[in-house]
Amino acid sequence: MQIRILSYLPLTPCFLHLYYKHMIRQIRGKVISVGPASTVIEAAGFGIEVRMCATNGFVVGNEAILHTHLAVKQDGMELYGFTDAADRDFFELILTVSGVGPKTALSVLRRSPREALEGAIGKRDLNYLTKVVGLGKKSAEKMLVELTDKVGPRAHDNADGEVFDTLVALGYTEREARKALQSIPEQTVGKDSRLKAALSAG
Repeated sequence: MQIRILSYLPLTPCFLHLYYKHMIRQIRGKVISVGPASTVIEAAGFGIEVRMCATNGFVVGNEAILHTHLAVKQDGMELYGFTDAADRDFFELILTVSGVGPKTALSVLRRSPREALEGAIGKRDLNYLTKVVGLGKKSAEKMLVELTDKVGPRAHDNADGEVFDTLVALGYTEREARKALQSIPEQTVGKDSRLKAALSAG
């Protein structure tokens, strides 16, 4: 069977990227397997691997709904999924930063909640991006330059920045401090409570 594409628009690489990017925006189906960085979901008879920030809460056999971004590369395609459409949209905003690919964008969201990232970018908090998120100084500066106006002014609670500094002062390496911060439950608020949770995780 031969498939012909009829179009009045030139099928340039840029056009194809935009076309495929919006081709799959949501996936719904039964969870087949759960890994540390991805989940396989059955949809229309196919087992589709979806790369994610976190797979906590996904149970084999349960139904899942994910808001997705399809990344097209020279060697294939990868599907990235998010439980919240706002997280997906922010992931795509990070992708607009020059030199940032899907894996880097996903790792940024793994290390910090979207709301905290929006606040840090809106307030141009370079220290938060380099210390808590772990970006290099040049990459963090580029993100601030290219995204601050797009994100706009946001409230920014620097509790995690203070917790990070405290952990390092207590002898944690920066990598260990970031890992401890990532383990704090989202519902834990306030510097003291978050510090206690981070210390318990360590």
